[in-house]
Amino acid sequence: MYRHMSIHMSIRHMYKTILKKLGLNDKEIKIYLSLLEYGASSVRDLATTSKINRGTVYDILKKLQDEGLVSYYHEETKQKFVAEDPEKLLDLLKEKQKELEKNQKNIKNLIPELKALQEKGDEHPTSKLHEGRKGIKEILEDVLEVVSKKEKEYFIYSATNSSDDINKAMQNFTKSRIRKKIKVKAISLAKGGKIHGLDERRWLGTEDESATFVIIYSGRCAFISRDSKGKPVGVIIENKMIYETQRIIFLRLWDLLK
Repeated sequence: MYRHMSIHMSIRHMYKTILKKLGLNDKEIKIYLSLLEYGASSVRDLATTSKINRGTVYDILKKLQDEGLVSYYHEETKQKFVAEDPEKLLDLLKEKQKELEKNQKNIKNLIPELKALQEKGDEHPTSKLHEGRKGIKEILEDVLEVVSKKEKEYFIYSATNSSDDINKAMQNFTKSRIRKKIKVKAISLAKGGKIHGLDERRWLGTEDESATFVIIYSGRCAFISRDSKGKPVGVIIENKMIYETQRIIFLRLWDLLK
């Protein structure tokens, strides 16, 4: 008996999961399953079996009728409701799919306008804080994703300690950059640094190993350093004017370091 009850409850749970994906809420599912299980019922019968007040039951039945899942007939002075053939669920699914496809098309058409609005609002700098190795990895992934779609080149001020943090945060970063055919110009603040491919490097000649690592890329500037406890931390500032200023300074310095 208990096993049969457990199986029955498990099946009902599966029904609820599927019906929820079709857009029905818990109360609507309860009424619909009651009609399937007990057959033709009045509003009063459904209110009793579901323990939902009559007014709500009536509203639910109206919605289920609109969905094509329930119909009714008159028996003497009473109105009886019945569940339609469960095959109707497939019709409901098709309607949901059509609606989803329509929304998808509308969103695609809307994206260019939203991007234009975003670019218009670019006058105000936005900054995002990223902490720890996970945060540094997020910055590096952003660099690869954004640059691969646009200029295919970015610029960096390389610093020793932060370079170590970057290598630990995303060990395959350089390979990914080369695979995406992204070029990079690097100015090292201190000694060291290798050439890996599609990159050029020049040296400023300072001895400051704790300096901030700066990445200048596609309308953004990322600053990677360490906090007072020695934990890696980074900030992305997104603003075209700041980006263009940093880019001009970098390229001017790059020419001077020939």
